[in-house]
Amino acid sequence: MKKLQMSMIVVACAAMLFSGCASLNKTQKGGAVGVVAGGAMGAVIGKATGNTALGAIIGATVGGATGAVIGNKMDKQAKEIEKTVPDAKVERVGEGIVVEFSSAVLFGFDKSSLSTEAKANLDKLVIVLNSYPDTDIQVQGHTDSKGSEAYNKKLSVRRASAVSDYLRNSGIATSRIAIIGYGETVPKYNNNTDDGQIQNRRVEFLITANEKMKAEAEKEAAAK
Repeated sequence: MKKLQMSMIVVACAAMLFSGCASLNKTQKGGAVGVVAGGAMGAVIGKATGNTALGAIIGATVGGATGAVIGNKMDKQAKEIEKTVPDAKVERVGEGIVVEFSSAVLFGFDKSSLSTEAKANLDKLVIVLNSYPDTDIQVQGHTDSKGSEAYNKKLSVRRASAVSDYLRNSGIATSRIAIIGYGETVPKYNNNTDDGQIQNRRVEFLITANEKMKAEAEKEAAAK
């Protein structure tokens, strides 16, 4: 019961944070989030809300003036991704970026091999990722609820692995990439509809600052 209450409190605090920052731009929000939420809070929020991207990015938040500098860099990168990769959904979250591809873009039904269209879209994303080498990239695989949970878990890992392998072979440093497969456990869309199932079969990229970017951002913030 105490754990449930704590989760509810944390989620409520997060809701207050984001609603209270409604008038701020994304860069300012990047700085504000870290003041209120740290890594532990991010983990709880991610688990409690089912938004793994939100939890992971808040968990990597620096906050303060340094976070604002990082947020500015992420603003620029997100705009470049939106312009370069029109088939992707791009969202700025705190000090990071979430890039979402549906399996309709990356994979055939129940497949984990990349289609020709998928490679073309990833090639576009690689151009931007290579322009910002001081970022870490987490590749998350997700599925719909068809089939067994165990099978979907393995399928999501295979899909995330296929994408990460392609990034590595395209020149993205291995040290920048991490993968995780969630299977059907974290749906963002309604699994009771065909369209929702298609959208839940997705791969998400979570882009956050690495230690070098954080150190440089701290110096830049201190110099102001």
